[in-house]
Amino acid sequence: MQHDASTGGDTAGRLVFLIGPSGSGKDSLIDAARGPLAEAGVEIARRVITRSAEAKGEAAHGVTAQGFEQLRAEGAFAMHWRANGLDYGILALVDQWLAQGHSVLVNGSRAYLPEARRRYPNLLAVCLEVETAVLRERLLARGRETPQEVDQRLARNARLQGEADGAVHRLDNSGALDEAVAALLALLRKEGVIH
Repeated sequence: MQHDASTGGDTAGRLVFLIGPSGSGKDSLIDAARGPLAEAGVEIARRVITRSAEAKGEAAHGVTAQGFEQLRAEGAFAMHWRANGLDYGILALVDQWLAQGHSVLVNGSRAYLPEARRRYPNLLAVCLEVETAVLRERLLARGRETPQEVDQRLARNARLQGEADGAVHRLDNSGALDEAVAALLALLRKEGVIH
């Protein structure tokens, strides 16, 4: 099932597609901005993922690989992708919110961005960036990967950072989280997503 919220006319909301390397603080930023975004009428999509949510990290809806495939086959997802050995899905509820005039923030994937842009031409792509040393420290503190795996992830991130895309707005999250929240809200105001 294909969804195209771009046909919603002037009343359609805007999809805000947040991307960035693992460990950049996307989940923390979303959680910290949740209140101001809700007050501004922005919905936050909860991801479906083929692992249970960790004690620290995203409050995703964890499903088995079989459960994910069943949801996908039923057309339950507006978007879905595979990254780092896991499946991620955004429920079709997102399209309903957009059609109702609500903007929606999605924790997305850099690799899926071209497809998301094709399906939602008016999307606002926001990349959360972190200085390499800070990112390495965060990834190691998370304890999900070995130091070698962290270094491989950082090398991959450096390659992706080199693929510059002028249509992606970049936010630095190397410092205090409240600064990144303020920068996100300022960008959303500038882009007319919130007032």
